[in-house]
Amino acid sequence: MKQLISVRAIIRDDHKTLLLRRANGRQSILGKYELPGGKLGYGEQPEDALARYLKDDAGLIIQAAHLYDVLTYVDHDDRDIQYTFILYLVSLGQGGTKVRLSENYDQYQWKKIGEVVQGELTESAKLLLGISQQDVGEARKGDLIEAPGTEVSNVPVDGHYIIYSDGGSRGNPGPSASGFVIMNSNEEVLHQGGMYLGITTNNQAEYHGVRLGLEKALEMGAKTVDFRMDSLLVVNQLTGIYKIKNRDLWPINERIRELSQQFDKVTFSHVRREFNQLADGMVNKILNAHEAGES
Repeated sequence: MKQLISVRAIIRDDHKTLLLRRANGRQSILGKYELPGGKLGYGEQPEDALARYLKDDAGLIIQAAHLYDVLTYVDHDDRDIQYTFILYLVSLGQGGTKVRLSENYDQYQWKKIGEVVQGELTESAKLLLGISQQDVGEARKGDLIEAPGTEVSNVPVDGHYIIYSDGGSRGNPGPSASGFVIMNSNEEVLHQGGMYLGITTNNQAEYHGVRLGLEKALEMGAKTVDFRMDSLLVVNQLTGIYKIKNRDLWPINERIRELSQQFDKVTFSHVRREFNQLADGMVNKILNAHEAGES
C-alpha cells in the first residue's frame, strides 16, 4: 500500500472555517471542498510545506501554526493509498483573510461546521473536521449508541454547547431512531449518539432525540445548550408556540422539561434539513444497522 503524508490547515474567522473547492484532481475530490494544504515534498518540513500551499493556492500568509492532530486515512475508492494527515491550527499574518485562489481551486467559503453540507466535502475533509460518521454496530431497542467526536480538550470551558438532533420513522409509525450531535461554540464535534426506538412515529423520534441530547449534555457538564432541529413543528411545541395535543408525547415532553431545568438555559431553534445532516446521518445509520441485524 502506497503511503503519502499531507499537511492541512484549519483557519478560522468568526467561528467559521475556510474551505476550498477543487477545480482539478481525481473524480472523488473534483468539485468538492477541502481544507487548504497538500502533499509533503521529499525532505520538506511540514510547516514549510503548509506555508507554501497557503501562499500558492490561497494567497495567505501564516503568522503562526500550531500542531493540532495527526490522523491516518486509507483511500480505497480511487487508489489504495494510506494518507497521514498533519493538521495545524493556523492564524494569518499580513493580508489577513483575503483569499486569492490558484488554478487548483475555483471557489472558497467560510462556513461553520454545522452549516456544511456533507456531500460537498471530500472524505478526508470530513475526517479532519471531526464530522465523519462512524459505522454503527448492532442497533437494539433502547440501547444508547455513542460515537465520540474530537478531543476532550475541545470541551468548552464556559459550559456552552450546541446540539443538533433528529428523529425518523420508516413508516410513521414504523421502525424509528433518534440521533444527536454535540458541539462546542466553534461547532467542533464533541460527541455523537442515538438510539433505536422500536415502532413509533416521527414526532416521538424527534422528541427522543432532544431527550437523549440533553441527558448526554448534562453528563458532559453543560450549563447552557442551544438546540438546533429541522422540525419546525417540534421547535414550536418545545418553545410553547404550539400546544402538544398528542398525549403520547406528554411523558417525553415532561422528561425534557425536567432535564431543561437542570441547565442555566436551553434554547430551541429551527434549521433547514441540509444543515442537520450529521444528526440525520446518525438516525439513518442506526436504522440501517437494525435492518441489517434482522436480515
